[in-house]
Amino acid sequence: MVEPARGAEPAGAAGGGDAEALDRPLPEGVRRRVVAFTADAFGGLTLADLPSQLRQYARFTPTRRAKFAGNAMAAALEGDPVFRGRIAERLREAQPELAAALESGSSPAAADPLDVAAVAYVLRPAGWVKLVAAAGEEAQRADAERAGEEAQRELERLREELALLREQQRTHGEHQRQELEAARKEAESLQRKLRSALNDVKRGEAALRKAAAEADAFRAEAAAQVAAAESEGRRLKSRLAEVEAALEASRRSAREGRSVEDMRLRLLLDTVLESAQGLRRELALPPASVRPADTVDAVEPGRMTPKDIAARALSETDPALLDQLLALPQVHLVVDGYNVTKTGYPTMPLEKQRLRLLGGLSMLAAQTGAEVTCVFDGAELAAPVLLAPPRGVRVLFSKAGVTADELIRQLVRAEPPGRPVVVASTDREVADGVARAGARPVASLLLLKRLSRA
Repeated sequence: MVEPARGAEPAGAAGGGDAEALDRPLPEGVRRRVVAFTADAFGGLTLADLPSQLRQYARFTPTRRAKFAGNAMAAALEGDPVFRGRIAERLREAQPELAAALESGSSPAAADPLDVAAVAYVLRPAGWVKLVAAAGEEAQRADAERAGEEAQRELERLREELALLREQQRTHGEHQRQELEAARKEAESLQRKLRSALNDVKRGEAALRKAAAEADAFRAEAAAQVAAAESEGRRLKSRLAEVEAALEASRRSAREGRSVEDMRLRLLLDTVLESAQGLRRELALPPASVRPADTVDAVEPGRMTPKDIAARALSETDPALLDQLLALPQVHLVVDGYNVTKTGYPTMPLEKQRLRLLGGLSMLAAQTGAEVTCVFDGAELAAPVLLAPPRGVRVLFSKAGVTADELIRQLVRAEPPGRPVVVASTDREVADGVARAGARPVASLLLLKRLSRA
């Protein structure tokens, strides 16, 4: 609320009404109406028409302007006659009848006293202080009347609540008396049940003592039976030990008799073998490397002729060469996995490289019947591989610290001399190593051509 300086006339006063001044603060109801009228009148003023402290609120809505700039607007109205005059002009346009009546010295009887006081405060007609004071007294009387009415309503409400509480207390007391009577009857019933239960407990204790005596007698009898059974068990164990000893003696005698016969038979056989070896040395017979049937002149199937040799003169990159090698009896094809996949399809991920190669090798194994082993380098793996090997293909990964090349050489050395082994790898070190071990190296490109043809 704004309390103007008493006894001082605002600068630039235009009429005699400006010489009047309030001797008390502006009533709160009148102040709110003044702030609301001023906030609404902002819209009709330019930025230059506003005091400097109010220009920041020019773009606010009337509601926000009244909320945030109420004190500033009240102070400007009281201290700036020019600004108050501009607001008065807007107020005369907004409420012409009330403004004309107040400036003519009369007050409409039907008008709201707060509106009359607020308009009089802004227009400052003669006697405006009385109008504002009368509006304040009227507002106080109205507030007192409203407070009295509210107090009367509150008193009536409290009386009704008191009557309701008394009725509830009476009803609750009656209900408690009924519950007390029911509890008393229930307690009497429980006492009767307790006496009956105590009698049952006494009878149970007597029965328990009788059962305990019977159990003691039964345990004594059972202990006697257990002692007799243990004595009989010890006797039977002794008898069983005697029988087992006799059985072991019988088996020992039987083994001794058989070992003598075996010794005699072995001695006779050694004599015959040594006699045969001595006869072979006496006769100096050569090893039987030639059979009688080998002396018959004929053409054997599978013997190569010059025509066959010409037909087999194939290029090292011809897939037919791999077919000829895989047609050999009991042939074993060992594949350097990543060497082949990185030659044929290096841009694919390792997992897809493995799957594509193993799929082709499975078809090749089914077509040729050859034993196929595919070796991958375990160092290429970031985690264990969950792989179901395809039908007809053995899949191996090298252990930690062992390369795939060394694993291939181990596989070749594990084969018996004379078995055909074909190793598919472009790695020259692998090819030379397996060749020295007796295997036939072929290029990875040859295998890829054969797989693409399949």
